[in-house]
Amino acid sequence: MQNSPMKNKDFAITVALPSLIHRIGGDNTKQAKLLALESACQLKRIRRSRNWQLIGEASALSALSTHIKNLESDNFAYLLTKLELRLTAYQEQLEPKSERLARLIKEKPNITLAELLEQTDCSLAEARLARFDAEL
Repeated sequence: MQNSPMKNKDFAITVALPSLIHRIGGDNTKQAKLLALESACQLKRIRRSRNWQLIGEASALSALSTHIKNLESDNFAYLLTKLELRLTAYQEQLEPKSERLARLIKEKPNITLAELLEQTDCSLAEARLARFDAEL
């Protein structure tokens, strides 16, 4: 019996890093690869292109992010930005749709139904219900 990724709480997340070497430099990329390995992640080049990707479980990527922040170096700003954006998007995917709708309405009370539909991929009825519940 195989373990499917859906049964495991953490599964591999991929962070796209286009033109990584051009943005942070070759030496910094080598150092980033070592930092990724220490955090149980994998930083690798996509085939023979100039694009790279960082692969790891959410907890490992979070640990890597913390490790890079502790370095207090501007050399990894691009990597850190991409990593944090992907982790934020991942956390939003885990949040139930009703909670996400309520949070968006609370953060921006004048948000339109169209914006809610676009940001949460919900139905019109779900967006209207969330708006109605927020007004109560």
